[in-house]
Amino acid sequence: MEKKVTSSEELAFKIRKDITEMSNIANSSHIASALSVTDIVAVLYSQIAQYDINNPQDENRDRIILSKGHAGSAIYAALAEEGFFNKDELYTYCQNGSILSGHVSQKNVPGVEFSTGSLGHGMPVGAGIALSAKIDHKKFNTYVIIGDGECDEGTIWECALFSRQYKLDNLIVIVDSNKMQAMGNCDDIISLNPFNEKWKSFGWNVYEIDGNNHEELRNTFLKIEKNGKPNVIIANTIKGKGISFMENNLVWHYKSPQGDDFKNAIEELEAKQ
Repeated sequence: MEKKVTSSEELAFKIRKDITEMSNIANSSHIASALSVTDIVAVLYSQIAQYDINNPQDENRDRIILSKGHAGSAIYAALAEEGFFNKDELYTYCQNGSILSGHVSQKNVPGVEFSTGSLGHGMPVGAGIALSAKIDHKKFNTYVIIGDGECDEGTIWECALFSRQYKLDNLIVIVDSNKMQAMGNCDDIISLNPFNEKWKSFGWNVYEIDGNNHEELRNTFLKIEKNGKPNVIIANTIKGKGISFMENNLVWHYKSPQGDDFKNAIEELEAKQ
């Protein structure tokens, strides 16, 4: 299956720059949520997932679902950088008439598997796809990226039970655990601790890593076991990762980089490249 030969680090830089430019042009929210998930997305698309940009509906492709759909700019940027559609489309993001809506949408967007935004829905759909693959004896994997705040949703835990019952070891859930959600710190709203142990008690293989570290991400994806249990990677990340004044700053869940903020963000990203 064809894909561009791009290092995950290079792809992550391009995604972060695209996200920042898209948010600036559209004056849109959720830049920090997209930045925290960028390294996960970059490693998946550059080195792990199997797909063909010339045949996005190949039945043997790996599926990637972003359940935390408000971070959709990261997926759009990855798809454009990998060649699924013209990069110029990114500059129409979240504007009237664009195919790229503020929450990730599959309508007319090659490479997007499922429209998300209402939290708690992407993981159950991913489990359904994984079960279908088992029934049809297909070898592809289904990767679902969820948020730690999203784990307040009951559907996440219902799906966790379902996935263990049906031995969906072809399902890999990645929790973008940046410790923050819309209205504050996750622990202050609904604490999920001990988070690791909760997943284990539901019968999952659990891997806990630094979700902004590409080597840890790569190595973990490559050692996923097919032992009859579904797999979850708790990827500890930094909300707003890559732009220092956005990191762990809740205001950037909502604020858009304009003026000096935009200029300083781009300069900082480029200085690190």
